Amino acid sequence: MIPDGIIFNAYPDSCGGNLKSLAELLGSEKFQGIFRYVYILPSMFQSDLDRGFSVISYNLDSNLASFDDLAALRNSGLELKLDFVLNHLSVQSPQFRDLLENGDDSPYVDAFIDWNKFWKGFGDSKEGGYIIPDERYLRKLFTRKPGLPILKVPFPDGTSRFYWNTFYQSVSIAAPSSAELMNLDGIDASNASAIQRIIQESADSGTPIHDMDFGEHQNLRDAVIEFVNYERTEYRGQVDLNAKSEIVWQFYRETFEKLASYGARIVRLDAFAYLHKEVGFSNFFNEPGTWEYLDRIQDIADHYGIVLLPEIHSRHEDGTHRKLADYGYPFYDFFFPALLINALETKSAEKLAAWINEIQSQGYLTINMLGCHDGIPALDVKGILPESSIEEMIGLITRRGGRVKNLFGPDGKRISYYQVNATFFSALGANERKMLLARAIQLFMPGIPQIWYLDLFAGANDIEAADRDGHKEINRTNLTMKEIENRVSLPIVQKQLELLRFRSQFPSFGNDSTLEIDSDNPQRLMLTWKKDKNTATLDANLSTLDFSISYRDHKGHSSLVI
Repeated sequence: MIPDGIIFNAYPDSCGGNLKSLAELLGSEKFQGIFRYVYILPSMFQSDLDRGFSVISYNLDSNLASFDDLAALRNSGLELKLDFVLNHLSVQSPQFRDLLENGDDSPYVDAFIDWNKFWKGFGDSKEGGYIIPDERYLRKLFTRKPGLPILKVPFPDGTSRFYWNTFYQSVSIAAPSSAELMNLDGIDASNASAIQRIIQESADSGTPIHDMDFGEHQNLRDAVIEFVNYERTEYRGQVDLNAKSEIVWQFYRETFEKLASYGARIVRLDAFAYLHKEVGFSNFFNEPGTWEYLDRIQDIADHYGIVLLPEIHSRHEDGTHRKLADYGYPFYDFFFPALLINALETKSAEKLAAWINEIQSQGYLTINMLGCHDGIPALDVKGILPESSIEEMIGLITRRGGRVKNLFGPDGKRISYYQVNATFFSALGANERKMLLARAIQLFMPGIPQIWYLDLFAGANDIEAADRDGHKEINRTNLTMKEIENRVSLPIVQKQLELLRFRSQFPSFGNDSTLEIDSDNPQRLMLTWKKDKNTATLDANLSTLDFSISYRDHKGHSSLVI
């Protein structure tokens, strides 16, 4: 059970450039008495890709965080929520680098999933050197990027192997100089410049090394490719861990010990549902294998007094959230953001109220949010919202500057939308009244509220960052302390802080409180929290965007004017 309290969510460098500045901000008078937890995203650790989720080591990145910074947060009365990326490690991790250096003699030879070994006997090897699983296995794969989930990695002995790579990868080529090429047999001053130009142009265009056209220098192709592949190519990616290996479980135990030493109270298990892989099954949320792994992880976490929060995106109609709840776990309410946008834009709380009633009747414990480091979930609400409503919402947010992230099949073809990347404020058309009403409804929702820093400071879409660094960066703008100081003075921020302080300090809220919902009129949503003789009621009119908060305690009746 996660004790009630509001969670502040940010990267270590989101507010002021490092964790020290974030600790000073949250410890300042203007934020005191609001947050119970701070959720720091994993770029706090040593990482190289995907803004922290490609972990090299769970040691602290000294440029961003220190033990003293973590202590300062705890001394401010904040408890820590941290990430453990169960499914994968960076190719730059000590474990994978040992494998690259020592090959089959490495103690980590079974710590990662060799794609061809995994699928041997269950598919055909293709010209590229990797096995394509038979169709009956291939159609069961759940892929998060176009094509097969593999990363080709060159070994020092001149061979290459393919490793299971569910998520991100990056392969970049630095073209050698003409002088470097002249050290290779067959290359001299007469052809070095031409070959160098071919490599440079291909590298600039993103052409894979094996697809380079060497034209009249085709006879030198193999020697040049071997040199560039092993000397001038940087392979980065999140290589999936093999949870069938005991050395991986040793790593898990060591990591939990390290997270506990940082003071972690809650650990979010990132991508845990991709961990269990078995031929003939999906590579997402296999049963009972996923539960068996989760039981082992729970035993380790219990030893360190850590509460686990398994993170999973899944369609409502699949019922995966119910399975987590039945197993005794809290889960992220990834249904709420889209349902809230739908309610505000259609001026009807019908679908949102149905979800609140499900949470109440089933006794779910949830973590809810507006925005987060990822996008606004869209696939998740399949089964709650009709397809036409989901498509309409996606279209609306993209017209307001958002970007759609899709899912692809092993053949590289798009199979579905997944999420929409945008700040929540921009997703609402930068309408301050909608934003305040959204925040008020969130704080009266069942579950524990998590607050994305950029939502609190009314951040708009960062289109330039999205164009430069990818869709997700649209909602990850780092703010200087001066920018935060300026934003805190804005009415939209002041009013959010007032709402947050009320939610944090008024005694009617909590896991042991009761919530009553009145939604007979779909344009009006009334949520009332009760505990002992304390009550707090949100009365929201979705048609006019007006809302009021009234409360009663030992002093009598009163209202919060926003």
